[in-house]
Amino acid sequence: MQNVRAVILAGGKGTRLAEISNGLPKPLVPINSEPILKHQLNVLRRYGLRDVTIVIHHLGEAIRRRIGNGDEMGLRITYYEEIVPLGTTGALYDMQGSLAEHTLVLYGDVMFDMDLARFMRVHQQSGADITVCAHPNDHPHDSDLLALASDGRVTKVYPKPHAPDEWLRNMVNAGIYAAKKSAIAAFPKGKADFGRDVLPGLAGEMNVRAYVTAEYIKDVGTPERVKEAERDLRSGKIARLNRQNSRPAVFLDRDGVINEETGHLYNIEYFRLLPGAAEGIKLLNASDYLAIVATNQPVIARGQLTEEGLGKIFAKMDTLLGREGARLDAVYYCPHHPDKGFPGENAAYKTDCDCRKPRTGMITAATRDWNIDLKTSWFIGDSDRDIECGRNAGLRTIAIKSPRIKERRADFECAGLAQAAGLILAGDRWT
Repeated sequence: MQNVRAVILAGGKGTRLAEISNGLPKPLVPINSEPILKHQLNVLRRYGLRDVTIVIHHLGEAIRRRIGNGDEMGLRITYYEEIVPLGTTGALYDMQGSLAEHTLVLYGDVMFDMDLARFMRVHQQSGADITVCAHPNDHPHDSDLLALASDGRVTKVYPKPHAPDEWLRNMVNAGIYAAKKSAIAAFPKGKADFGRDVLPGLAGEMNVRAYVTAEYIKDVGTPERVKEAERDLRSGKIARLNRQNSRPAVFLDRDGVINEETGHLYNIEYFRLLPGAAEGIKLLNASDYLAIVATNQPVIARGQLTEEGLGKIFAKMDTLLGREGARLDAVYYCPHHPDKGFPGENAAYKTDCDCRKPRTGMITAATRDWNIDLKTSWFIGDSDRDIECGRNAGLRTIAIKSPRIKERRADFECAGLAQAAGLILAGDRWT
């Protein structure tokens, strides 16, 4: 990969791993016998990233001895030793003169496997100064969260902790970055942090974008997360989730499946999760299935709600699910409605579109965005329109019992999302 240098920030003490580290620096803690750092270097090598700088401080000499200069791996590894800790950006600023045109930045306690070629290509083609790798996770309450514009620009950063009454989208800074050399020159000198100091200040001044991915990126900074990463590595899950591999998805209608059906929900106060909804989504999260919402939202065309207001309702949905350890990988919505004549309607959205269910535009868009294997995917809905959409897209379908299901054309029928998710996962044995 030309004009790119990888920098791995490996200077932290890793105090949360003390009980299992046996005196090793955090990046050398083994995941199934290989250090975290070695796993990272293997991914870099696979994508042709040969020039790597490892930033060291705590027990840095142990890292030098264990990793070496990279000859055995076909890499060119150099080291930058911090005399005093400089946070996650201070060393980058100090070493900017030796960096390439673009820098890929990794934290030394992250297990990951992602299509780095695509990530860097999107970064460079977008013209972004900084590209932040982002994803939803199962603990957004203690994560740095990003607000995104429709084109992927980062408009605001919400560092943890978050106010208990604050509704925020579950879009987490995953701790992998691509940055132009000119952007690094604008970082503050001295000790500073990407999430707390750099991104909040630069998001309004530079072209800072998010690269949203469902690939495997996990902070393994606690013993519990190390054990989880070891299980995922043994099962092959880490490699399977690379975007180069197609994945199955479960498409979910929103109203009546995730939250209570109120009839054209436009007031955020009326949004309430259904019993078992978070449980069902958590089951999908633990599998290889993507959990993706595809919902008609004619309240926009009717003039009952703005897209900003709809975004706040989605934020409440994300926040409530996140509190129960569940996440949605993506949300697609159709704001259109073909019929005219409603008081206060928004004429710009009065159109006969391809995205309104039972048409399949949202499914098509998600398939393109996430490399979805439709043959092994599902649609869960609570109306004939949902089931018809799933069938039109070639998906297997599950109807949630509802007065809006009249034609009984779904492949299966369940009482709620938890039961439906259990059926799908159990069915993996017989599909």
